Amino acid sequence: MAQTQKGRLKIFFSYAEGAGKRTAMLKAGLQERRDGRDVLVLNGRKEMNLEQVLECHPDLVLLDEMAHKNEPGSRHRRRYQDIEELLKSGINVYTTANVGNIEGLYDAVSAITGIDDWERIPDEIFDQADQVELIDIEPPELLERLEKSGETVRLFTVEQLTALREAALRRCADRMKHLFLRQRKEDTFHVGEHILVCLSSAPSNAKIIRTAARMASAFNSQFTALFVETPDFGAATPENRQRLIENRALAEQLGAQIETVYGEDIPYQIAEFARLSGVTKIVLGRSIVTRKHLFGKTTLTEQLISYAPEMDIHIIPDGNSDRAYQPVRAKKYEKGKIIKNIAASAGILFGATLLSQCFYQFGFTEANIIMVYILGVLLTSAVVTHQIYSLVSSIASVFIFNFLFTHPRFSLMAYATGYPVTFIVMFLTAYITGTFAIRYKEQAGQSAKIAHRTKILFDTDQLLAKAGNKEEILNAAAEQVVKLLGRNIVVFDGEDGKLSEPVFFSPKGVSETACSVGEEWSTAEWVLKNNHAAGATTDTLSDARYMYLALRVNERVYGVMGIEAENNPLDASEHGILLSILGECALALENEKNAREKEAAAILAESEQLRANLLRTISHDLRTPLTTISGNASNLLSNADYFDDETKKQIYGDIYDDSMWLIDLVENLLYATRIEEGRMTLNTSMELLSDMVDAALKYIGRKAGKHRISVAGEDDLLLVRADAKLIVQVIVNIVDNAIKYTAPDSDILITIKRDGDMAEIAVGDNGEGIPDGEKEKVFEKFYCGTNKIADNRRSLGLGLYLCKAIIEAHGGTICVTDNHPKGTVFRFTLPLEEVTLHE
Repeated sequence: MAQTQKGRLKIFFSYAEGAGKRTAMLKAGLQERRDGRDVLVLNGRKEMNLEQVLECHPDLVLLDEMAHKNEPGSRHRRRYQDIEELLKSGINVYTTANVGNIEGLYDAVSAITGIDDWERIPDEIFDQADQVELIDIEPPELLERLEKSGETVRLFTVEQLTALREAALRRCADRMKHLFLRQRKEDTFHVGEHILVCLSSAPSNAKIIRTAARMASAFNSQFTALFVETPDFGAATPENRQRLIENRALAEQLGAQIETVYGEDIPYQIAEFARLSGVTKIVLGRSIVTRKHLFGKTTLTEQLISYAPEMDIHIIPDGNSDRAYQPVRAKKYEKGKIIKNIAASAGILFGATLLSQCFYQFGFTEANIIMVYILGVLLTSAVVTHQIYSLVSSIASVFIFNFLFTHPRFSLMAYATGYPVTFIVMFLTAYITGTFAIRYKEQAGQSAKIAHRTKILFDTDQLLAKAGNKEEILNAAAEQVVKLLGRNIVVFDGEDGKLSEPVFFSPKGVSETACSVGEEWSTAEWVLKNNHAAGATTDTLSDARYMYLALRVNERVYGVMGIEAENNPLDASEHGILLSILGECALALENEKNAREKEAAAILAESEQLRANLLRTISHDLRTPLTTISGNASNLLSNADYFDDETKKQIYGDIYDDSMWLIDLVENLLYATRIEEGRMTLNTSMELLSDMVDAALKYIGRKAGKHRISVAGEDDLLLVRADAKLIVQVIVNIVDNAIKYTAPDSDILITIKRDGDMAEIAVGDNGEGIPDGEKEKVFEKFYCGTNKIADNRRSLGLGLYLCKAIIEAHGGTICVTDNHPKGTVFRFTLPLEEVTLHE
């Protein structure tokens, strides 16, 4: 697709409403109109019809409040996304923004103003604007202006406005610093500086991410956001999952590279990742995820310091949180699963009691019976899906042991002084072992999930490497995504800038529900055009059923893949692996495209070389006989009266020979052209092989000269279905080849015989023969060999090439062997045609 020059963005920026940024924007737009440009002014408080603006395509659009949130049903959720699309289509945009609209300054501005409902734009949009004009005014003057205007706006104190003004000035200065570094083309990151922020579902995590982003910007350093997925994450509530997705999107928006690791020990995973990735500073929140423990445990920060004592750890306080954040597990009450767990727990407890009763009858000690119940709790933990069942089983085991196996029996009384300690130790042992069993089971499940995803990535790489064409690549990638996500998938090919027909893929056991082409097509088409994700769970065309992602390498888009995600967004780990698969698929498509282009270029180069060789050869081969013909004709015209009859006959013969040689050359060229263009058609009919040999010999006629040509046939009635004209040409070319490369008075023998269901024709001579190293090359185009032609005339090297093409088109074979005692034999076969005679 042709690349449109991107439009220019100018932001009129101020620290508060009423500073005059809208007025400055309108004045600038008026000046542009005076300069002859097409300017469209849109009301910032009303919704913009993006399609109409794109269709109108003015030179400049004036659009207030770039952080505005669009109405439901709009193409984009935020106005700044509309502006991005306008810029991509080549339209210049003037817009306005306040300091409170900058995402990275949200926490600072909220702390200054006490207002937390600011509509925000990504820092990247602000930093990459072509021009930012700061509309500045003294705070007292601004307050006076607002009071006189009587507008209903947020009124702040002079101190608040001064603080906001300072934040706006600092932000503009930071932007200038980034522009300066970009113009100097310095390295993106300083060596040794790497900021790591930890992702979680905590409400305060967004503040921590913004703080880490500001640190990364200040240090001009690499910025990474890490999420540690524990076994408990699978039981997270939908609210926590959604909050994590939002925090992950915020980190990406602020320029972080998202990474996911798996493990139970969160501080160890953070420290190990930081050590391997060269992280120098870790940013955490005071209310970062903690876990409840029976006897308490040191905080995550303390553990992290012990694991990575050389690391700088920055703790960001959360003033809005009175206690540490505890992730809530989702409560799933499935009646069938509850009954199954209760039945399994009761069955195991009953079995342990029966076994203990047997032990008691055989006189085993109480320690043996206690071990049986501990084993039962351990088995219960391995079978059930929640820790509560192992806890109940531990308590029940203590009471049953007390009731059945302590004195007095069948009573909950225990007279021995050591029994209370026994009961407590029994309960704690059973409960702790059960807890560890459940924990190990969860870890095993997580390990299996990680292994499954790793295998999918590995298999994807192998499948894409084996794929032979674009369709196989797309199919392999889609099938792997289906295995990974277990969702319906739709794939569009879009290499030529247009979407192909969608191809749907569904997991086993899930019925394919093809999406409405009319509703979903426009979303996929937008992704192909804009090289940006859209659809369900995104901010663009979010009413779609599928989330659409581009199969791209940099700015080149090779296709679009849609994943059904209307009511079920992808989690962080799934999204990361999905992007890896799509990236591998895009690279495979690019390699396949490059291979096709390289092959086409090689074919074109070969064709050009062959054309050059052909023209060079023809120019020489035509010049020699034409010169001879014209010279002989000139002698006859000028000196015919002085020549005797024998001389005239010789001259006529030379003219005839040269003319026939030119006819053969032109015939071969025509056949070669038809073969190259795939236009050689066979007009087959039932023919006698002996008749075609006779026709070929008549055509050769005077060419034979002093050569002795004979025909030997075992059966004169061999019928074949063939194109008689082409087969005659084959025989003529082979016999002519024998005449050219053998001395006069040589013998040429044509043999016809039956070989099974094939007819074989052999043309042998007693010349010098063909060296073994050249036998495989004689059928190649333009190959003339090293043997010298008897009459010193050049050979074009097309005759045997045409013979091979014609015989193979008839379903036969052709080869060359040595003749005995000397010479060469060319053999070719044709399928026999059986005829039933009715008397």
